[in-house]
Amino acid sequence: MTLTITDDHISSDRTAHSARPVHGQQHAWEVSWLPGRSLDRNSAITAMVLADVTAPGGVHAGHRDRIHVEGWAAELGITADRAATRIAAPPAWTAIAETAPVPADPEAGA
Repeated sequence: MTLTITDDHISSDRTAHSARPVHGQQHAWEVSWLPGRSLDRNSAITAMVLADVTAPGGVHAGHRDRIHVEGWAAELGITADRAATRIAAPPAWTAIAETAPVPADPEAGA
């Protein structure tokens, strides 16, 4: 479990999910498994710890880390089971998608 935390990105070596600052909103972060939610930096780190610990395969009801997972999820206002479902899905966005070239518009007549 390793999180890499910089001023403009949070990533994990165990999951494809990541976090980044929200463009144009000071002190606001977004996390790929919580699309549409604006978090402070500490909450974004909590969300990434949760994604890191539960990936891959999740943390079942009897797992020794389950109580921590439930606490971290509660800090984000979500249940542990709902968090696990969202984390299991592919990221809502990725660094690759952000830098991919925009395809040419065939109707533009270029």
